[in-house]
Amino acid sequence: MSGWDEDAEAPTRTIGDIVDSLGIEATVREGELVAAAIVLLKVIEDNGDTRLSLTYSDGLGWIERAGMLRVAEALETGSATAPRGDD
Repeated sequence: MSGWDEDAEAPTRTIGDIVDSLGIEATVREGELVAAAIVLLKVIEDNGDTRLSLTYSDGLGWIERAGMLRVAEALETGSATAPRGDD
C-alpha cells in the first residue's frame, strides 16, 4: 500500500535494499521479533519534484498503523512520556 501522489503505473518493488542503502538502523535485541513496519519515504522524482510515499507490512490494520504513527510523532517531537511502572 502506498499513497500521496503515487504513480499507479510505476512498478513496485521491495524496499529492503533502499532502506539498507540509506544506512538506517534499529535496535532489536536477541530474541525479539519485528512484527510489522511502516516506512515513510521522501522521493525526489526525475523532474525534481518531491513526493512522500507511505508503505506498511501486510496485515497491519488501520488502528495499528495510526497508533504506530502517533507514537512515532510523539517520540520525534519529544512529547512522549516515560512509561509508568506497575505500582
